[in-house]
Amino acid sequence: MTISVGDRIPATKFRVVTPDGTVEKTEADIFAGKKVVLFAVPGAFTPTCHKNHLPGYLEQAAAIKAKGVDTIAVIAVNDAFVMGAWAKATGAEDKVLFLADGSGEFTKAIGLEFDLSANGLGIRSKRYAMIVEDGVVKTLNVEEAGGVTGSGAAAILELL
Repeated sequence: MTISVGDRIPATKFRVVTPDGTVEKTEADIFAGKKVVLFAVPGAFTPTCHKNHLPGYLEQAAAIKAKGVDTIAVIAVNDAFVMGAWAKATGAEDKVLFLADGSGEFTKAIGLEFDLSANGLGIRSKRYAMIVEDGVVKTLNVEEAGGVTGSGAAAILELL
């Protein structure tokens, strides 16, 4: 079943690369008592994700946070080391929290996985963005086509 507006973020664990190494963070660590913009990409460094989706959030980070957002986070079904390398390569470490969902547990729990095995990528996340307040989904925009429209930074900024 796909997560919906009004649902709580499920109990789950993410991995994050920090200067001190890889750490585990729970959904409570990330969402409890906070307003969070979470956007998902099928994969770090993949063309649309790297060139179209993430850059909008980097460009709009200050404007998004000025609307009362505590954290902007990106999630992908990639390991923490890939997500850490992506953060470093894009200079985004101080603007966006990079969450690794290595086994796709979170993605499956919210019903937004899809199979890209035919393209050699395995099970990945659909492209989406959500606004979450204190662990409750307030807005959810799932992309049905291959582009970045409703899940992009400009669309989310308008909703804040």
